[in-house]
Amino acid sequence: MNFHELSRDAAADFAEKAVMGRRPPLEFVGEGPETRTITCRLFPAKFGGLSSLEGLHKQRASGKAQPFMRGDGAALGWFVIERISERDSYIDAHGVGQIVEVDISIKRSDAAGLGAMFSIVSILI
Repeated sequence: MNFHELSRDAAADFAEKAVMGRRPPLEFVGEGPETRTITCRLFPAKFGGLSSLEGLHKQRASGKAQPFMRGDGAALGWFVIERISERDSYIDAHGVGQIVEVDISIKRSDAAGLGAMFSIVSILI
C-alpha cells in the first residue's frame, strides 16, 4: 500500500508539584504517547491493494506491536494498529469501490519479544 499523507502527534509527560505563591514546577517523568495517522488511497480495479488491506486488519486484530519503517528504510519504532477506517466510492457492480480511502491510526509501543516476532512473521505468510 502506498500512502499519500502521514501525521505525527508526540507528547511528553510531566508531574506538577503544587507550591505556594508561584506557578507549580514541572518535573519531566518520561515520554508520553506517540500516535501517527497514515492516509492511503487504493485503486483496486487498476492496482489491487485489497489483500494488503486485509493483511493490515489481521495485524490490527492480533494486537501485537509491528515494526514501522519509512520508505527510505529508516526504522521508526514499534507500533500497534489502533484503528483502520475505510471509505469506498464509485462502487462497481460487484460492490467494490473503485477508490478506497483508508486511514490507519497507530500508537507507539515497546518492541515485541521473540514470541511476538514469530507470530508477526506467521501473520505475514
